[in-house]
Amino acid sequence: MSSERDQLAIPDYDHLPVASLTSRIRTLDADALAGLISYEEQHGAREPVLTIMRARADELAAGATPSGGDPAGAQPEHAPAPTGPALSPSTTNAPPINPPSQGDPTNPAQPRG
Repeated sequence: MSSERDQLAIPDYDHLPVASLTSRIRTLDADALAGLISYEEQHGAREPVLTIMRARADELAAGATPSGGDPAGAQPEHAPAPTGPALSPSTTNAPPINPPSQGDPTNPAQPRG
């Protein structure tokens, strides 16, 4: 079953929200879309997804063309990998940071008003 999933025109298809699928299916031709419809009917059978895909299939049959773009392009629904300096052993074993004294009624150094 995973090999069938790997052959889908949209990578990670099963995990994309409906809003992302709507824009991604616009990049597909009729054959690729038919493959997704068949897969969805056999696996998830999510009616909102099938409704959107069937409507797009009707548009393609009526002469619409796939939009530009890559169905495997950037995925805003997935957070990008964090960037920045790597932690060194000296920073990963640092002592805990103590909170400031402001607002701590048990701190004798805090002025009383």
